[in-house]
Amino acid sequence: MADKARIAILISGRGSNMAALLYAAKDPNCPYEVVLVGSNVPDAEGLKLAAAEGIATLAHSHKGLSREAHDDIMHQAISESGAEYVVLAGYMRILSDGFVGKWPGRMLNIHPSLLPKYKGLDTYQRALDAGDDRAGCSVHLVTPELDDGPVLGQTEVAIVAGDNADSLAERILIAEHQLYPSILSSYVTLEADPEWILGQVRERALALEETHERASFGSPGWRVGSEKTGKYFAYFTQRLHGEASVGLLVKTTGPDEQSALLEADPELYYLPKFYGKSGWIAIRLDTGKTDWDHIGDWLAKSWRIVAPKRLVKLADVADQF
Repeated sequence: MADKARIAILISGRGSNMAALLYAAKDPNCPYEVVLVGSNVPDAEGLKLAAAEGIATLAHSHKGLSREAHDDIMHQAISESGAEYVVLAGYMRILSDGFVGKWPGRMLNIHPSLLPKYKGLDTYQRALDAGDDRAGCSVHLVTPELDDGPVLGQTEVAIVAGDNADSLAERILIAEHQLYPSILSSYVTLEADPEWILGQVRERALALEETHERASFGSPGWRVGSEKTGKYFAYFTQRLHGEASVGLLVKTTGPDEQSALLEADPELYYLPKFYGKSGWIAIRLDTGKTDWDHIGDWLAKSWRIVAPKRLVKLADVADQF
């Protein structure tokens, strides 16, 4: 299978969710591997388990350090491990905005409630006190606001007669151990899914002024101008004309720019078989590491090359404000 996504897991205690993720990763078909387990508690039980399973560990107490200073230490260790994602599994620290901002869309957490219900602590008792007939757990992306990031998946757990906070917590923990590896596996492979990639390109292309989508040779393309006289500024390619990659075709200023791009980064850029002689360049989108800001910039640049002058002038004016 393709290279596995590398993840770092942060814990503060026994690390039962960490263990669930680690054991799931032993399946040869699992799309991720655990490269580091870190903790703010040097004697956390989960560190012993990770070490016994041959996983690199890091322990650094937060005591005596500012939140930012401790987060910087953890971030440096995570980066040096080569991790591409940070997975929080019972990490009992409120993270600084700076730390979260270094991992946008690449930091996940599991929370023992059906978000947006019951953010924070004491979730089991709060669900019981509210008279809910269902509790559960949620996996979400981490954002600066506590337990507020987009929810990626949830599992409902029935509340039964006689439940207390402890009995409910035991069943929800079982659900967590099932949910977390499943959602993580889906999430780390998302950026290689052609349909998801197409959605990302479409959103950015159609956000430009006076654009519309029209298929060309069976592939999605985007034009600027009217339906009748519009010109293409981008194409989505999924093995178009026998090419192996999923990519985006955009206009360049000509052969010199094409050559410079191909020489500078041959793993990212390639010359499309059918369109190359017309000044187009292809950008690979199936590496799993796409810089979508870069793609947005390319779409805007290509749009400018073919857009009517009146639209370009308006865009120039808008850019000044």
